[in-house]
Amino acid sequence: MGFFNAFVKLLLRSPLHGLMGSVMLITVTGRKSGRLITTPVQFVRDGADLLVTSDRGRKWWRNLRGGAPVTVRLKGEELSGRGEVTDDSQGVAEGIAAYLRAAPAAARWFKIAVDSEGRPDPADLSRTADSRVVTRIRLDPDVR
Repeated sequence: MGFFNAFVKLLLRSPLHGLMGSVMLITVTGRKSGRLITTPVQFVRDGADLLVTSDRGRKWWRNLRGGAPVTVRLKGEELSGRGEVTDDSQGVAEGIAAYLRAAPAAARWFKIAVDSEGRPDPADLSRTADSRVVTRIRLDPDVR
């Protein structure tokens, strides 16, 4: 883990967590190792769910194939839920489109052009979907 991630983790666990805006910690259990893996991720709300997108080269999300329990540290609170990753191109494109509806400014970060009505360019969306995955986190109903 690099210095930056260590610093972000420390900040998100501190009273200054509000400075991080739409960044949270997600903790998953390694399928092979059984150890807890905690990483900072950017998120958006999609209704009652949280959406997270990650580069395919990262490894933490692989533990969520088929769905698995997760814990998130969000705005200073530990919340439990279930995470499920989508890694097929069509599903990822749909997930990124939902992400952009919640956070239109992210289109610039993803390098996705949008038209005057905010619809993402299909070619840009497809290109981005080839290099990313999307995780949907359903928080336990009693903690929303």
